[in-house]
Amino acid sequence: MSAVWHASRAAVRRRRLQTAVIGLVVFASTVAIVVALGLLEAASAPFDRAFAQQRGAHVVASFDRAEVSDAQLAATARRPGVEAAAGPFQQAVITLPDAGAAADKEPADKEPADKGPADKGSEPPAAPRTITGPLTVVGRADPGGPVDRVRLLAGRWATRPGEIVLHAVGAERDVGTVISVPGGPQLTVVGWASSLSRSAQGWVSPGQIAALHPTAAQMLYRFSGPSSSTDGRIEKALASATADLPVSPLASQSYLGIKRDVGRAAAAYVPFLLAFGVLGLVVAVLIVANVVSGAVIAGLRHIGVLKTLGFTPNQVVSVYLVMVLVPGAVGCVTGTVLGGVAAQPLLKSVFMGIGTQDLVVGISPWVYGVTLLGMPVLVVLAALVPALRAHRLSAARAISAGSAPRAGRGRRVQRALAGTRLPRPVSLGLGLPFARPGRTALTLAAVVLGVTTVTLATGLSSTMAAYGEAVQRVGYVHTVVYVGKPQFGEPAPRQGDAGTEALLRSLPGTVHVTADAWIDVKLAGYAENVSCQFFRGDSGTLGETVARGRWLEGPGEVVAPPAFLRKRGLDVGDRVTFTLGGEKASATIVGESMDGMPDLLRSNWETLTAFAPDREANQYEIRLAPGTDVGAYNAAVRAADPGLNPVALPETNRDAVIIIGSASALTVLLATVAALGVFNTVLLNTRERRRDLGTLKSLGMTPRQVSVMVVTSMAALGAVGGLLGIPAGIGAYGLIMPAMTDAAGVSLPAFMTDVWHAPVLALLALTGVVIAALGALVPARSAARLTIAKVLHNE
Repeated sequence: MSAVWHASRAAVRRRRLQTAVIGLVVFASTVAIVVALGLLEAASAPFDRAFAQQRGAHVVASFDRAEVSDAQLAATARRPGVEAAAGPFQQAVITLPDAGAAADKEPADKEPADKGPADKGSEPPAAPRTITGPLTVVGRADPGGPVDRVRLLAGRWATRPGEIVLHAVGAERDVGTVISVPGGPQLTVVGWASSLSRSAQGWVSPGQIAALHPTAAQMLYRFSGPSSSTDGRIEKALASATADLPVSPLASQSYLGIKRDVGRAAAAYVPFLLAFGVLGLVVAVLIVANVVSGAVIAGLRHIGVLKTLGFTPNQVVSVYLVMVLVPGAVGCVTGTVLGGVAAQPLLKSVFMGIGTQDLVVGISPWVYGVTLLGMPVLVVLAALVPALRAHRLSAARAISAGSAPRAGRGRRVQRALAGTRLPRPVSLGLGLPFARPGRTALTLAAVVLGVTTVTLATGLSSTMAAYGEAVQRVGYVHTVVYVGKPQFGEPAPRQGDAGTEALLRSLPGTVHVTADAWIDVKLAGYAENVSCQFFRGDSGTLGETVARGRWLEGPGEVVAPPAFLRKRGLDVGDRVTFTLGGEKASATIVGESMDGMPDLLRSNWETLTAFAPDREANQYEIRLAPGTDVGAYNAAVRAADPGLNPVALPETNRDAVIIIGSASALTVLLATVAALGVFNTVLLNTRERRRDLGTLKSLGMTPRQVSVMVVTSMAALGAVGGLLGIPAGIGAYGLIMPAMTDAAGVSLPAFMTDVWHAPVLALLALTGVVIAALGALVPARSAARLTIAKVLHNE
């Protein structure tokens, strides 16, 4: 092995450029695969770890207290298949008269009673949070127990009447808020907590829940073994656990739905990142195989010398494997480190703002382990096939063999090209790839994959740019004016809802105004809350983009996101019924929006007035005339009424920016890798044909003509690669984009995915030529600078 190591080191020193190419290729591929695997792991593993730590409930079930007793519910914990259970807890739904209107803040100098340990060293209280209703509240003595161990984030647990702990959806720290329940007590927020099972939106002491008029009893179940692995098995396990009860559950919630919601953001990125990672791996395999194949061909005499000196066939193979393993290992280690660093901001952006306080998001050690072990193995396997050629050669044959192509290889094609009217450097360049068909095929495959990557990234970027503009309503809504809330220390508007809208319409620059009211409601037949945005005014002009159906046109209509429809088995044309404070209103689903939010509906103001006629708008969306300065307009709004807070609507969507940025970076990375493959091929070709180059120069070929000949040889491959890579990229887009939208719960209209137009395809067709020409340019110039004397010195 010492002799093998010394021979390998010598081979690395002789082939510095090829060694650098291998290292860069493996580095780029490793970065792509670490980011992809890290995000794939983050789509589920953090939830699984946190869920197991909190002993999360596989099912949260609620029952009618009038139909089943607490003793009967407690007996279900002993049913076969039930690993653990908690409850029954009494459950009530409290409805607030307005979003935050019943929430008041205690004076700043008044500390909440009996501050618990969680308050020590905590951050200063943030601005008061708007508390929305209806809220599902459960009477629970403590946050622990065998199932659903609620994590306290701030304050303390509610232990006395008049206290409540709320479920945190962000970074709430406003302990001390007072909630006035209509027809009930006032409740002071003494803590914020997080339940990964989402078992409730608030918790009070068991002695307090009676004053909230509970109508349901809640049971939390964990099932043993594989009973919790799929939705179907969970349904069967719940049916078995409740088989002895006189009634079925009013509602049940599986943890798998929560897991999908939490992982949806990350899962949307996984398909395209994995595609780029796989493309990078395939390109790396092709280039490593090409490098080793060229090294074997160029070093035939060296192989013969090694065998004559006593190297066994296996040792000769080992020399070439170690030769690629050294730069491959360096590229793998550095790529793993940089991939881990690059993945962190991406993971942070993906999970930002989705209520994942319980999740510690990061790359698991197994991702690093798989990459550090798998990439070198892949490099060795890629080099093994061409290295075995050295194994088969006898010493005599290897020493007697020349490195130049055998006579007659490609000559027929070159003679045919010589008879055309093409310039001589061009005809010679077009014939060069046929001298080494195997090497040409590997290079062509790398170019095809490079063009495939660029085509895929172009389609993704075009779709995401259109999606981002539609989500942000670029050109439609310029600013959003929020109504001040006195209970949070903000000045109230000087006039009512109608007066505020009239004021905004009268300001110079205003073209369209839409008044919005955001209200949490319930749907008949479903236990969970649904957020609904009700529109008044010019929503027909400023409304959202609809993927299927149409936008709101009249009373009793609603537009729903695709995740909402799938979750409840509904479709465009079905009817839903809103309930709020005992009042009901029905509406027909007339359109499917693009949103990935599963519980956000949009309806018109007439639907709202049917069950809540006194509600007022809490924000206004404004479209301005062309040329109007948004900052100056917002200043005019504040001057006209200090109770209005205008905020300019950003023109970029975070998800679109992340995907476009990631795709662009990975495309540049993989296109560079493909160009390095071309670079390696041209380098091998020019080294093998040094004698031919010297002969051509002695016959009068100029350095510029030599460069043209060499670049033309690869540009022809680039043109072919472009024609083959475009259909492959379009096909990859057709697979990846639906996978992304399905994972994110997003539905896209046809115009966003119709991105393959003639001008775009024409530019993409040139991509292969650009990749090949850039890869061939440096070695072509090096070949052009060779002097006749230097080339023919050893002849």
